[in-house]
Amino acid sequence: MSHIMNTYARFDVTFTRGEGATLYDDAGKAYIDFASGIGVNSVGYAHPEWVAAVSQQAATLAHVSNLYHTQPAAALADKLCALSGLDSVFFANSGAEANEGAIKLARKYARDKRGEGEYLIATLTNSFHGRTMATLSATGQDKFHQHFDPFLKGFIHIDAHDVTALNNLPDNVIAILAEPVQGEGGVLPLTPDYWQALRRWCSDHDALLLADEVQTGLGRTGGWFAYQALGATPDVVTFAKGVAGGLPLGGLIATKHCADTLTPGTHATTFGANPVCCAAALATLAILERELPRLPAKAQRLNEALTALNLGPVRGAGLMLGVQVGPQVRDVVQRLLHNGVVALTAGADVLRLLPPLTISDAELDKGITILNQTIKEALA
Repeated sequence: MSHIMNTYARFDVTFTRGEGATLYDDAGKAYIDFASGIGVNSVGYAHPEWVAAVSQQAATLAHVSNLYHTQPAAALADKLCALSGLDSVFFANSGAEANEGAIKLARKYARDKRGEGEYLIATLTNSFHGRTMATLSATGQDKFHQHFDPFLKGFIHIDAHDVTALNNLPDNVIAILAEPVQGEGGVLPLTPDYWQALRRWCSDHDALLLADEVQTGLGRTGGWFAYQALGATPDVVTFAKGVAGGLPLGGLIATKHCADTLTPGTHATTFGANPVCCAAALATLAILERELPRLPAKAQRLNEALTALNLGPVRGAGLMLGVQVGPQVRDVVQRLLHNGVVALTAGADVLRLLPPLTISDAELDKGITILNQTIKEALA
């Protein structure tokens, strides 16, 4: 451990294996997972179908580069387009890269349509879009805008649900990038009315609406994509985290009218569309197709448990839930870990829960029991 850079405030636990929605540390202690690797392990741990798909693909073809076609990538692109209703996929490795690709697509789309000099993208206060220089610049939280100056020009931030600020955006804004639920910012959902207002502004100004669904996509909020419950379709949707059930995969899906913007030589990635990751994603989506009908009942059970704590309104959708605890939230997460539940924070004071979408009723009930006891003790 001493040779790993100290870039995380890590908890003093070493996990060695997992099964279902339960993790085990190096001493054999069990933990109910209400974090799923920050939304990544959507089908839990060691799911037999996922393991079989990964093993078979690893033994067949691990990598060839994007200079060639592979069957897993083609099948996955078809599936993602069918689920999203959009038309064309670019595969990357992470959420930050997916959003970086969407930013580049929007800038080239504007240059192709308007000529040089227009590149301004609007994002929302409390947003989080990644750790690359462009996605940090796009992120609407001041705490991330330090240490790495100068940040990229070309981004402005407006408050979510402020329709006046939206309508006063300058005409040279070429795109709006927004999360349907702001995860890192505090599990803050956008309302359907506001999402539709974003769509109208973009349509009226020939700008692109970019949906950052890195955390919300692929079943996390109850449907395949969060925007599908908000009444308006974006031009581009980005995805990552839970798509491959634990392996690194991300990307963007675009509609026809802008999908041809990125042409050979304008954007690329070495590991994107890796066959093993794509095979993992195909298995993950097949598992989730069976699991999603059961998700509303699980989400309601967890929502009711959080509501019963009387901490304040429960925010989010599906199995992406948050509740305001206060500045002692990290201490609460530490206590939960000690008592056998893995949980997350969001912002400075929000407890965030992202269980695997396949969590069993027994695991969910056990985790809720520990959650109730721990929070009551911590806040007594």
